[in-house]
Amino acid sequence: MLTSTSVWDDQVDGYALVKKQAIWIILGVGGAVWLAATDYRKFAPGWAYLFGGVCVLLVLCYVPGIGQEIKGESRWIKVPGLPQFQPSEMAKIIVILGLAAWYAHFQTEGKTFFKGFVYPCLLLGVPVLLIFFEKDMGTAVALAASGVLVMFVAGARIPYLAVSGITALAGMAFVVWKNPERMGRVNALFELESDKYRLGDGYQQLHGIYAFANGGVDGVGLGNGVEKLGYLPEAHTDFIFPAIGEELGLWFTLGSVFCFVVIVVYGIAIAMNAKDIFGRLMAVGLTSIIVVPAMMNIGVCTAVLPNTGLPLPFISYGGTNMIFTLLAVGLLISIHRQTSFVTRQEMPVINEKKHCVRL
Repeated sequence: MLTSTSVWDDQVDGYALVKKQAIWIILGVGGAVWLAATDYRKFAPGWAYLFGGVCVLLVLCYVPGIGQEIKGESRWIKVPGLPQFQPSEMAKIIVILGLAAWYAHFQTEGKTFFKGFVYPCLLLGVPVLLIFFEKDMGTAVALAASGVLVMFVAGARIPYLAVSGITALAGMAFVVWKNPERMGRVNALFELESDKYRLGDGYQQLHGIYAFANGGVDGVGLGNGVEKLGYLPEAHTDFIFPAIGEELGLWFTLGSVFCFVVIVVYGIAIAMNAKDIFGRLMAVGLTSIIVVPAMMNIGVCTAVLPNTGLPLPFISYGGTNMIFTLLAVGLLISIHRQTSFVTRQEMPVINEKKHCVRL
């Protein structure tokens, strides 16, 4: 699908993006294999240094000359000698690692106010706010949701989480309300085909719906889609899901959703069988940072959620997202490999005696 949707973007070498993505996949798989062969518990002692480092990288997004603004969003940094990348993708794994290490260290105080709620909220909130004000609202919301899920599994009190969640949603709603562009995307959901939005804030989602409608159940055939030919913006990145629906039909869109359901099931299974609380929380968080963005992307493409600009993991074009999603899979496999499975045996009965009592 990446080949089908990206070949039209570059008239010199139509396969340029596919070649780049192949390199990212090779690097990501190599990193995932290394992490899978490494004991995940080795990363726990150094979580504070990793957290500090990723916060510095997020701050660099605001530094002129290093931070790269693309389409009004300052998600990327360009350091001499390194390719351009998004620190927010790295931050997702590091924040989950930090939360899991924190609760593993203070596992008997998970229900307390400060060590079980306030300090983890600060640990989660700092990178989330840095990402949010890069204008990368989608990644910030996905990371916040994943972090709150880790806190819930770790035993943080539900009233604390509920109050903080309502406060965060109210703050986000206020920011969206004050931003005409964001507010336009929200309003467009309810009037996609109106003259006010069909050529503006609702254009991308409307043509995504057209792609699904054009494909129907069986699709028009691989490579035969028309929406990617200049009608559907970002058909190879954020809106590759409607392109799948148009060319391959309903069966492949449902199949894509089913693949993410499989990831959820196996991620939960790995978490339930983890040998320690650190591994359990890591597995829950890593599964979330893969699946929550996928749910949000599918929601955006089907016009259920406002347009946020999130890629579809494993499918959309994007080097940083591909590499760090594969690294998350490698860590999940590492947790699974360190799990010891024991077959429960029935206790033998020797010289069994039965006593009856007459009433």
